[in-house]
Amino acid sequence: MDLISDMSEARSQFPILERILPNGKKLIYLDNAATSQKPSSVIDAMNEYYRGYNSNVHRAVHTLSGEATEAFELARKSVANWFGLPPGGMVLFTSGTTDALNLCALGWAKVNLSSGDAIVLTEMEHHSNIVPWQMLAKEKNLELRWVDVDSESYQLDLEDYKSKINGAKLACIIHTSNVLGTRNPVENLVKIAHDSGAKIILDCAQAAAHEKLDMMDINADFLAVTSHKMCGPTGIGALLISPGIFEEMEPVVGGGDMITEVFKEYSTYQENEHRFEAGTPRIAEAIGWSAAINWMKKLDMNVAHKHTLKLAKNAVEGLKQVPGIKIYGDHSKDDVSGVVSFLHESLHAEDIARMLDSMGIAVRTGHHCAQPLMRRLEVTATNRASFYFYNTIEESNAFVDAVKTIVERFA
Repeated sequence: MDLISDMSEARSQFPILERILPNGKKLIYLDNAATSQKPSSVIDAMNEYYRGYNSNVHRAVHTLSGEATEAFELARKSVANWFGLPPGGMVLFTSGTTDALNLCALGWAKVNLSSGDAIVLTEMEHHSNIVPWQMLAKEKNLELRWVDVDSESYQLDLEDYKSKINGAKLACIIHTSNVLGTRNPVENLVKIAHDSGAKIILDCAQAAAHEKLDMMDINADFLAVTSHKMCGPTGIGALLISPGIFEEMEPVVGGGDMITEVFKEYSTYQENEHRFEAGTPRIAEAIGWSAAINWMKKLDMNVAHKHTLKLAKNAVEGLKQVPGIKIYGDHSKDDVSGVVSFLHESLHAEDIARMLDSMGIAVRTGHHCAQPLMRRLEVTATNRASFYFYNTIEESNAFVDAVKTIVERFA
């Protein structure tokens, strides 16, 4: 199969990128760390399900249900294969990374951790990988240990991690920062955790968009992933679990499809993935995610990532020439994502974002669901432009020119 290595060809398959906004400006979409856009094949696959074989799964013997069930379970296999799930591992469908992290907390940690046990987090974490552990810690009297982030290098303090993981039962680590673009040395972090006797879960929401993850190579116990940042639909993600761990988990939500039998006195549960997928699952979304994976298989991920980095680094170099702008993150590396977080010394981040929007440029502003990291950086918010493979050098330049114009006019 010939891979798509021409990013203009890849871009042509995303219809929304041709949109003209109500103010007459052509869209320049630089909020990809929040959610990516979708190729036509994903949209078509979901429409085809609703138009042609919309039905519930696992419940009926009629033709539509059979077709829907086959497509739904094929999506599970697609996710398992794409992320290199080891033989005997499990793919538990969730509503996204947040739900996957919560499922790990309630389905595994709540069952297997006891009062006084320690969980290691980092200051780089998204709130989705903080709040569930705080709630569980309060309920079960667990200790939360925090690994420092160096506010100058924008890297985790590995010596601090080695100290904090000692004696801990679980580490909860973000793979790639949604604020800094920093890719953590997850392979090393996993080994250190395992050498210390701890399990480890990786939040891979950002990482899956920029590199081909292989769970067997990474060797983590859990991966939390989501569809919508890797060209798939919103509303679906997965908790990927290593072999042997499924048997240590207890169901979190009860209802239809996760049971084998229900009596007045008690119920018995499924022994497969459905044990954790009560009720009607996310059928259309799973089909859309499978279509996104099939599309991503055609993309040369290495070329796409290099292109993304070129755009981000171009923006960084341009912003460095703008008086009063501070950039957060080390963009000299080649293993960062396409995130460019910045702040002006006198202009409010939200004001900059609104003015950029008036020019047709979509960026994110705020604390990015990472307030502990914001406090480490001693700011309350930043602007964040996040590039992806379907963006262009012209868009990167237009973004820089727009920031320059704003600063010249209003600073």
